[in-house]
Amino acid sequence: MKNSELRGLSLDELKSKLAVEKENYAKLKFAHSITPIENPMKIRESRKLVSRISTEIRVKELNQVAEASN
Repeated sequence: MKNSELRGLSLDELKSKLAVEKENYAKLKFAHSITPIENPMKIRESRKLVSRISTEIRVKELNQVAEASN
């Protein structure tokens, strides 16, 4: 998922997507620890997606606080 797609989502949608992606990341790590998965780069991609979503959530939260203080 691209950053531009993440910016278009609402805060609630981002939080639900974050929960799903964290679960997916945990499953990938667990599967890889038992038996090496075919494409271990998926683990890196998943971790980076979780970070991107978390960053976008933080940006939206800060924007809401800034708008509320004005």
